[in-house]
Amino acid sequence: MLAAVGAADIDDLFAGIPDEVRRREPLALPAGVSEVEVTAALRRLAGRDVPATQLVSFLGAGIYDHHVPAVVDAVVSRGEFLTAYTPYQPERSQGVLQSIFEFQTAVCELTGMDVSNASLYDGGTALSEASILAGAQTRRREVALSAGVHPEYRQVLATAAAAYGPRPRLVGLRRGAATDADALVAAVGDDTAAVVVQQPNFFGALEDLPALAETAHAAGALLIVVADPLSLGLLEAPGRLGADIVVGEAQALGSTMSFGGPGVGYMAVAGRLMRRLPGRLVGETVDLEGRRGYVLTLQTREQHIRREKATSNICSNHALSALATLVHLSWLGKEGLPELGLHCARKAAYLRQRLLALPGVRAFTEGPVFREFAVHLPRAAGEVVESLVPEGYLAGVPVSRFAGMYDGVLPDGVASLDGVLLLAVTEKRTRAEIDAFVVALDGVLAGEGAGDG
Repeated sequence: MLAAVGAADIDDLFAGIPDEVRRREPLALPAGVSEVEVTAALRRLAGRDVPATQLVSFLGAGIYDHHVPAVVDAVVSRGEFLTAYTPYQPERSQGVLQSIFEFQTAVCELTGMDVSNASLYDGGTALSEASILAGAQTRRREVALSAGVHPEYRQVLATAAAAYGPRPRLVGLRRGAATDADALVAAVGDDTAAVVVQQPNFFGALEDLPALAETAHAAGALLIVVADPLSLGLLEAPGRLGADIVVGEAQALGSTMSFGGPGVGYMAVAGRLMRRLPGRLVGETVDLEGRRGYVLTLQTREQHIRREKATSNICSNHALSALATLVHLSWLGKEGLPELGLHCARKAAYLRQRLLALPGVRAFTEGPVFREFAVHLPRAAGEVVESLVPEGYLAGVPVSRFAGMYDGVLPDGVASLDGVLLLAVTEKRTRAEIDAFVVALDGVLAGEGAGDG
């Protein structure tokens, strides 16, 4: 190998590395072991995890425990689809291109928007790209960001803003966990590129999108909505309520939780913003013989052609996960999607009713909810969650893990997030599971352990 690269010896090979940063002694590593031993060690480590399938899960906060139909894996595991990448040639792989086109169409139908891209890495990436787009479109340097947006999405947006996006200005929450409309009006100004809200928001509260759109548009700003696509079987499409850009995470449709990933971000925009849309875009056309075909279109927006002058630094997507979302949506159909959403909404309402009947438990999220809500517990939520794991329950997400993201923006009267628990209820949860969970939680809150309560 040294001869092939024209190096005299190892020192010559690494001559380009300055001596002061070169390590000449061996790394302090243990002796090597066989593949059999490595496999056994990894199995022991993996055995310390408990699969969510063996527990009754109320986890949410962006990744949800929904049923994935067998047809999804049957389709996405086919060899012609089993890749996360789109072809760079504008006319190759018609099957893959058609599946992406159908995904884009489904996203537009759900969101009420005009144009969607081929997907993005996840919901947080999609939001940061939307913020960058808004800044480029309006030539303004700030976004009014609701504290009801997922805290991890806000972190991704802030990371992008540090380099080249509009800087976020955080807007607080009112009682009930929705965005404080008065605080938003005060935050929006001449340099506001966009108002950013989530629907339903991180705490499960439903936002007043028409009013938020009016506030944004009156200031010449765009409205960016982070929308749960599964909820759009029940809720009005954001595009019909004034949204200019709709983004989100579609993991709940077609993908398992899988330790939190991979996700699949989506992004849809009003037609006037189409040429600023990041990522791949598949269009439908006809060939010389009049046959329908699919092509990658408007590629001059993209990084692989325009480099630093591209509309975005995004140069790939999650096409395989997007296909899973498309297959799941197709399997559900126009009747199945709202039916699935109704199951979630009814079960969430039932669990919340049962929880609020327990001593010391108070509502954090108020008003109707879709699948997720938060409650105040009389004990630290993290301790409660840990106590319920041995009893077979993943009780939800203690919001205190995100406490640093809510300094100064909590609703009036909320001094701490220590007792706030975020719970999600999917169609997989049965009434018997919910009832048993409430009994177990009651026992833990009473200090009796997760027993008969």
